[in-house]
Amino acid sequence: MPLLALPPVLALLGGCNLVVMSPAGYVAEQQRNLVLAATGLMLLIIIPVIFFTLFFAWRYRATNEDAVYDPEWHHSTQLEVLIWTAPLMIIIALGALTWIGTHTLDPFRPLSKIDAKRDVPAGVEPLQVEVVAMDWKWLFLYPQYGIASVNELAAPVDRPIQFKITATDVMNTFYIPTLAGMVYAMPGMQTQLHAVINREGAYEGRSAHYSGAGFSNMFFKFNGVTNEAFDQWVAKTKAQGGELTQDAYLELEKPSESEPARFYKSYAKGLFDRIIGMCPRPEQMCVGEMVKIDARGGASGQEAEANYDRLQYDNRMADRGNEAPGATGPASGTGPHGQTQPQGMKPRPDMGNPDSRGQGETALPGQEKAPEIKAPDSQGQKEGGQIAPKQLNQ
Repeated sequence: MPLLALPPVLALLGGCNLVVMSPAGYVAEQQRNLVLAATGLMLLIIIPVIFFTLFFAWRYRATNEDAVYDPEWHHSTQLEVLIWTAPLMIIIALGALTWIGTHTLDPFRPLSKIDAKRDVPAGVEPLQVEVVAMDWKWLFLYPQYGIASVNELAAPVDRPIQFKITATDVMNTFYIPTLAGMVYAMPGMQTQLHAVINREGAYEGRSAHYSGAGFSNMFFKFNGVTNEAFDQWVAKTKAQGGELTQDAYLELEKPSESEPARFYKSYAKGLFDRIIGMCPRPEQMCVGEMVKIDARGGASGQEAEANYDRLQYDNRMADRGNEAPGATGPASGTGPHGQTQPQGMKPRPDMGNPDSRGQGETALPGQEKAPEIKAPDSQGQKEGGQIAPKQLNQ
């Protein structure tokens, strides 16, 4: 019966694409070799253990009268040494291999080689690509060429690539299996990846972290091309692409699925930095400016009121109806939802702060409703008890 199930299983496995085991870039090749080496070391223990488990079960079965029966046996020094030494040596080897691989393949570490036999030529400038994970598409900016593309990426063969990676609103992962390992893309932060493609071809990039409804279609195309073909691709983009202006970016930023590849001959100056600063709109306050306000002890009066109005990060999702039901914060105008006092807890005066969704305080039986706090607007607080962010207070 088990043999009858083998053909369907093999048929299902026939559709698998072991892309991780067929790298086209030097970094991915080293990662593949690390996986194979670690697997081989572990099999040095797994295979003998499986073999001897089956062997002893057969050798000392009840019906084998030729096997020596020694119910008083309880210890063998030689066997103990073998059992503990072999796994210990493999753990040491795996630890050394992992430690070396972790530092050698650090995505922030610039490449010193373009393949196993060739060093990076002197004077070669890495291709810089700024990657933005959006809902649910990928935006690629080429600062050295002033062009941009959506859901399609190109790079010359054997030229190091420096990716700078961020996201617009939710955490994601940037992953091209044939090029290098996955790297997280996080809003308000920048991560990096250094890689190189060694073989021409069209490869698939993807999001490897669930990020909402359109995650399943969040793929992009990565083209490894010759230097001449890359120059032609850049020239074609500059000649036929559109302009990624401020308004065009804000329209592109809106959630959409299965977006076709598109190209831009130019994009707004400083766009990537403003995306990282979480201030793509001109009137928004960037994270860097907020840090400076915090460093000097906050703001007060009219400055605090003006700064409060500029702290608009999450309300875009609320306006579109995409905000999570539990989202809170001064930017969206939604206060905390936990307005009910746990039983046995003393009343807190700050619990009387109803949020904008009409969820007021609910007192327990026998408890008086806590008074609502209303601070003057000069302290950067809104009418009705909505308290401004800490960095905007004195």
